[in-house]
Parts: sequence; C-alpha cells; structure tokens
Amino acid sequence: MYPPRSQKNEGRKKARKRKIGKAWIITNLVLLLMIVGLFGYYYIFEHRESSSLVENAGLLQQENKAKTDSAGGGQSSSPIRENVTAVSNEQLDNNPNGDEQAADDKTEHPSDTTKDTARPPATTSDTNVAEGNSSESGESSENAGQSPDRSSNKDVSNSGNSTDPNESEQGKNVASDGTASQTVTLHFVGDVQFSGKVEQRLEKNGFDFPYQYLGNLFRKDDLTIANLETPVTTGGVGALNKTYVYKSSPKALTALAAAGIDAVNLANNHILDQGTAGLLDTLKYLKENDIAYTGAGRNAKEAYAPHYLERKGFKIALLGATRVMPEAHWNAGTKQPGVAGAYDSTAIVKSIREARKQADLVIVIAHWGKERVTVLEPHQTELSHAFIDAGADLVIGGHPHVLQGMEQYKGKWIAYSTGNFIFSKSTVPATWDTAIFQATCTRAGACSMKLTPYRAELGQPVPMKDAEASKILQGVAAMSPANVSVGADGTVTAR
Repeated sequence: MYPPRSQKNEGRKKARKRKIGKAWIITNLVLLLMIVGLFGYYYIFEHRESSSLVENAGLLQQENKAKTDSAGGGQSSSPIRENVTAVSNEQLDNNPNGDEQAADDKTEHPSDTTKDTARPPATTSDTNVAEGNSSESGESSENAGQSPDRSSNKDVSNSGNSTDPNESEQGKNVASDGTASQTVTLHFVGDVQFSGKVEQRLEKNGFDFPYQYLGNLFRKDDLTIANLETPVTTGGVGALNKTYVYKSSPKALTALAAAGIDAVNLANNHILDQGTAGLLDTLKYLKENDIAYTGAGRNAKEAYAPHYLERKGFKIALLGATRVMPEAHWNAGTKQPGVAGAYDSTAIVKSIREARKQADLVIVIAHWGKERVTVLEPHQTELSHAFIDAGADLVIGGHPHVLQGMEQYKGKWIAYSTGNFIFSKSTVPATWDTAIFQATCTRAGACSMKLTPYRAELGQPVPMKDAEASKILQGVAAMSPANVSVGADGTVTAR
C-alpha cells in the first residue's frame, strides 16, 4: 500500500530543511573562520606596527636621560674628516642656553625657563603614541589633509633667458654623448621660522622681505622644499617646558608660497610648540596656500605617509622624519596628531619602501643631529644609510643650525645639515652660514648636487661675496668624507 501524498510531501519538506540547515551551519562555520583569521591577521599586523612607535618613545626617553646625565660628553665618531670639530666652546659660551638657536630671541617667551633637553620626555599615558602606522585610523588616506599639487604655479616651460645669476639650466641636461636626458631641478633650504624678532622685522618690511635676494630662483625650478620650524597659527597654547617656543603668522605662508616654495617638512622639534591645536592650524593654512607637507599629520598614517607630487612627468615622493622630540607624546598615533618619529626607524623605513614602489624619485627630509655642532652623531649616518637602503634617492638633513658635510652612499647623496635659512640671528657666527642645495635628478634617481652659499641674516638670506662663498664651500668639503670635493662653482662630486 502506497503512503498518502501528504506524507510524501512532508518527507520532502523535512529533507529540504535538513539540507538548508546543513548549508547554514557550513556557511556560518566558514564565516566564523574568516572572522577569526581576520582578527588574527589584524592583531599580528597591529602588534608589529605599534612596536616601532613604542620603541620610538622608549628610545626618546633613554636618549634624553643620557643627555641629562652626561651633558657635555665627548664627540661621537663620524665619517667626516678628523680635523673638523664642533663649534668652539668659546662661541657656545656666548649663549649659555646652548641647545637652541637664537640668543637674541631668549626673552621672546619669558615664562619659558627650561631648556628643550632639560628633562627627559614624559611617557604619554595615551596609548595612541604606540599605535603606529595603522590602517585602522579611519580618517586618513595616503595624502589626506595635505595640499594639492601646486605644479601649475611653477614655470616649467623653461623658455626664455633668465637674468637671475642664481638660476641654473632647467629641464634638459645634455649628456656626454650629445643626447638629451630629461631631468627635474630641485632646491632645498634649511630651517625657516617667522616668530619673535623675525616677525617684528617682517611686519616692518613686509612678509616678502626674506625673498628679496632670491629673484625667480624658486619659481623657475621644478620643486623647492624647506623645513618649517614653527607652527603657523593665531591660537594654540605655548609649550611650558621649552626655552624657545615659536608661533608664526599665517601671513608668512602666503609670502612663502608666492616665493616659489612648494613643500615643507614638519617633522621637527618645534611644530608642536603651540600644541595640537597649533599643528592642526598649520595643516589648514598650508592647505589654503597650496603648500604640500610631510612628516606630521592628524594621525600616524598621515604623518608617515609619502606625499606624492608630479613634475614634468616625474612622480616624486616626499617623506619626513625626526630624531629630535622634546616629549614622547609628540609622536603621532592612530588618533593622535603629531610627527613621524625616527628614534626607531621601522615605520619610516616601511613608508620609504612603499614610496619606492610608486615613485620615480624618493626624497627623505630628516631632522637629527646636535645643535651648533658640525660633527655628525652616529644616528645621522645610521639613519641616512638605512633610508637609502630602503629606496631613498636623496636624503636632506637639518636641525643643527649649522652646515655639515655631505656624503655619497651607494651613489645617492646625503646632505647632513642645511643650516638656517629664514631665522633669528644668534651670537654664534657658524649659524650665519647657509646655502641653497640644488639637486638635478634623472628619472632613474641619479642626482647631481650644487651649493650656492648665502648668509642667514635676521629673517633674510643674503648672497655672499666670492671670497666668503669660497670659504663656505671649502668648509663643507672639509666636513665631508675625503672622497667628496666641492668645486669653486659649488658643484659637489665624489670620487
């Protein structure tokens, strides 16, 4: 006897439900495994990335403690020639505060009575310092918040003859075989700030005063980069633990952009002088003036990210990092505005490697070394070599407020310190000497270097006479390894 049709239908329904149930169980198990795998990957990635910024904070504390415990210790070894020493003790005695730049700015902030390095930086309680270059920042993309490419403002036609004696041939270089090779011409200058007595002079003479002797040099090249050693803000709260606290007017950036300076490094020991609010204002004003920035940002991802610029078909990557920070909490974190630290180089080296995959030319601006000292600190050589090993084509340094030597490593140039450019004037003559560093680079990343000496007067770089300029060029050569020479025209070569 056959079962009723209703019973057959019921059996089919039960079988279908069992199949659907099994499918749901399998689907849920697969999803669960995927979620566990993603969490595991994220944990490993986050742990690895965060360790570099934890190390940054730890090394920063150790170094500043060592400075406090052994102030005035002996000079470190370096690849520069043995007959070059630090700025003399007699010169340093002219400014007993030593560590910072401007003796004549000593009274700008009378409430600030402690030197930058007088105490080790406090370890921040904000765990964002240790959260690294995380992709979970949630608000920053590769160039988030940074200004657009201002290449349209540059005169890149290279047509016509310039009357500016500082200008060099742009665009095309003729090779020894008579063929033309496409190049870009870049200029690098040292520290700029528009605070205190500098600001007083600019208010009197105009904010274009610093650039009166430069002509069209920066407007005619392909890219000009400076180290912005000041927050630009009308607000902010001045740091209480520093002798020298800077704060510059937004009017200064309008003139800076008009002079042809396209990009600035923010990874330094003054950009947070007016706190987080001052840094965020600086980013805003830079964007309003179409000035690109690198080395700091609203979070770690933005601070460490390469900033890409297009010039004459070249894709150029700019990165900035600092080995000088007054406090550990200046490190950018996942949700913490700040700078790209280099006490541990893991994060910045990773960013350089990423830039190498994307760009024709990779440039790193580093803040490092010891103020008013021409002898290199060991970390300057170690970091510069690590940056080049990771893919940098050019490394440009600053912070010492004096010129230092140059080195060619694996065919790539390192300028260890560019000195001051637009700054207050101290009582130490070595801080008055500066130069414009010109790099002419091919698409393959091969760069030639040339220096044009200037004297850094109060708020204005002034060209040097031939004898003075020759002395500066000879000094840079003497501070460089023995295989580096500097010609009478400023051309730097390595044997």
